[in-house]
Amino acid sequence: MKKDKLSISMQMRRLLLALVAISVAVVMLVTLTLSSYQIRYNDALHNITEATDFNRDFKDDIDLKMYYYVIESRFSTGLPLNEVRAAKAFAMDLAESTEDKDSSTAINSVINLCENLETQIEIIDQTNSYDERKIQLENNIYVITSLIEEYMDEYLYCEASHLNTIKNEIYIRLIVEMVIILAVFGVLVVYLIRYTAILGRSITDPVEKLNDRMLEIGNGNLTARAPVESNVNEMYNLGVGVEQMVNRMDNLMRESTEKQENLRKAELALLQAQINPHFLYNTLDTIIWLIEAEKAEAAEKMVSDLSDFFRHTLSNGKDIISLEDERKQVTSYLQIQQVRYRDILTYTIDIEEEVLGKMLPKLTLQPLVENALYHGLKEKRGGGTIKIKGARFNDEIIIKIIDDGAGIPHDRLVELRRAIDGGERVGFGLVTVHERLRLFFGDKAGLDVESKEGEGTTITVHIPDEEDAQ
Repeated sequence: MKKDKLSISMQMRRLLLALVAISVAVVMLVTLTLSSYQIRYNDALHNITEATDFNRDFKDDIDLKMYYYVIESRFSTGLPLNEVRAAKAFAMDLAESTEDKDSSTAINSVINLCENLETQIEIIDQTNSYDERKIQLENNIYVITSLIEEYMDEYLYCEASHLNTIKNEIYIRLIVEMVIILAVFGVLVVYLIRYTAILGRSITDPVEKLNDRMLEIGNGNLTARAPVESNVNEMYNLGVGVEQMVNRMDNLMRESTEKQENLRKAELALLQAQINPHFLYNTLDTIIWLIEAEKAEAAEKMVSDLSDFFRHTLSNGKDIISLEDERKQVTSYLQIQQVRYRDILTYTIDIEEEVLGKMLPKLTLQPLVENALYHGLKEKRGGGTIKIKGARFNDEIIIKIIDDGAGIPHDRLVELRRAIDGGERVGFGLVTVHERLRLFFGDKAGLDVESKEGEGTTITVHIPDEEDAQ
């Protein structure tokens, strides 16, 4: 920033100083003649404003606090003696600045009533009988607060009338002073027009240049250049800020591109992490066992299922696959697991043909089926069944993963539902599936979990039956 650049405020200050030098005599004359009226007017207006604010809540506040105190409510904050004393002090302050006779009478009545109200509150405090306290509340407290409100309304009315009288006096005085001001105004206008024209050009010219520059930026030109020149400090700083912003935007766009690429890699790593190494090791061990047991056909079938499982998991790098492909992946997974857990696992898959073309994020169903197997059937004595059902229902596609396994304890079910709603990182992968559905389809999509301990669990996938998200 160059030292010869002046801020807009500095240039305006120069203009104002010049105007003050010419008009100071007129201003002093107007100030001296109207100051007394203005003080009186401001005092009356201030009193009306303060009294209005006071009268808006005082009665309701005192009545409510006394009611809570009398009935010994848990909301009680004690006797409102401090509020009553503050109201009295407030009324005394108003009385000191009130010059109208009727207004003074009304506000003095408020002061006396506040003193009486304080006495009645103390009497209630010394009264032990609930019924007597209720009677005193209704016959004394409520009546006194109503009177305070009425006298304050009377005070406001009188002050408003007084304020109107002062206003009329000021109006007459202003007519006289206006004649003097108009005489000086002609001289000031000529000077003001000349100076403001110069100042205006020093602002509008840089603004036009900045507007052209912003149009270039809007069209994608993010190449930083020299700031717009101006002898006004603010305009020069604005030009510098625009170019700094352009440079920052360019850097942010580069960083964003890099972050998106890193995010893509992270998603791929997350996908790969979904393939449980223990599942792979156990499957290979099972294949070896089948071969050693000379069950070549079963081993070949398991190798084929494992190949299909990984092929559908990778999906040629696609993140979004059809429900039909998702069904094939789950089928491969269950066929593999059925060989390993043939004594406890049976399954059925019944998804209507008309919904198989629906696109959804891959690895939506497999984590849910895995959850049903490991946290449902394996935790139950004897065999169990996993059922997968899918159909269109009204304006959405419903897919249910049903198991008759061990079920989920009530406390754990509440925790799991809260985790799904709040995005907490618990719940055997259910939260991740829920969040991915929400990101892809919107808030109408997601998971519902129903379970009863000892009877099984049902996980319902809700997918809006609309055009696929992009």
